[in-house]
Amino acid sequence: MGILSDQVLSEGGQVHGVTTKQLVARGAESPRLKGLADLTITDNMSARKAEMMNISNGCIALPGGIGTLEEITQAFSWARLGDNPNPCVFYNVNGYYDPLAQMFDKMTSEGFLSAEDRKKVLFSDSLDEIYSFMTTYVPPKIRQYKK
Repeated sequence: MGILSDQVLSEGGQVHGVTTKQLVARGAESPRLKGLADLTITDNMSARKAEMMNISNGCIALPGGIGTLEEITQAFSWARLGDNPNPCVFYNVNGYYDPLAQMFDKMTSEGFLSAEDRKKVLFSDSLDEIYSFMTTYVPPKIRQYKK
């Protein structure tokens, strides 16, 4: 995310950073903090993720590591629970997320994810498709359980 924020800043854009006290104390973000339009420092990673979902209009995962995967799948899980009204997208550059898309399809075919909910997460390398998905997104219908 540092590379992305550096690029946005170098092009004159604005970046709102959300980090943790622990990462600031380690100096993980020190050089980048100066150029941010806004910065929120949270107590821990759980609070950081909740804050990011709170202030965002959508969640897009670029190719990344385990933290990226954990954050975007949590955002989608929270959407299914009604705690995140925002669209979730995997920006599938060079097929990076193809195996994960297949896993989501398998979850659907095995009955662990409804076909309706599967349509609520997008894997795409097309920015036009991503834009269309995000601007027309309707959050999943929240499941009701019998008492």
